[in-house]
Amino acid sequence: MDTLLTARIAPPLDRTLRQQTFDRVLAEYGPALARLARAYEYRPAVAEELQQEIALALWQALPSFRGESSEKTFVFRIATNRALTHVAQRAPAAADLEAALDVPDAGPGPESVASAAEQSARLVAAVAALPLSLRQVVSLALEGLSQAEIGQVLGLAENNVAVRMHRSKAALRERLGVA
Repeated sequence: MDTLLTARIAPPLDRTLRQQTFDRVLAEYGPALARLARAYEYRPAVAEELQQEIALALWQALPSFRGESSEKTFVFRIATNRALTHVAQRAPAAADLEAALDVPDAGPGPESVASAAEQSARLVAAVAALPLSLRQVVSLALEGLSQAEIGQVLGLAENNVAVRMHRSKAALRERLGVA
């Protein structure tokens, strides 16, 4: 029986190879994972904590990667699952949601920079106010994942992703007052 069990599990990575793989994955996907963490947690300190949780989850999961999906999909699946667990453990208070809608301005600067910062803050707040199922799809789409990849990450049919994306866009247009 032990032989059957070990045949199904990917061979363990050598510690050095595991570290190299982990370093490469963080170098390649680190900025995207940071943005993903911010999509789930708007408070900077807690988002950084979530990033660390995601990195730990990736470290633990990398040896089980069998190449049945793209590495990108695997990494985002691990990150999304960790973020969902994080959100479930830290149910936001109503005051926290209000704080998310009141994003401070980045600071003084030329009018165009201030305007762009304001638009960005409004978009971040609007995305943060979306229901989690829609926020997931938007954050992954903003990271450049295709609908098929988003479906793989979230365990959804591609058509379901398209529907959620359509609903997300409609909700964002309404919240931002865009025709």
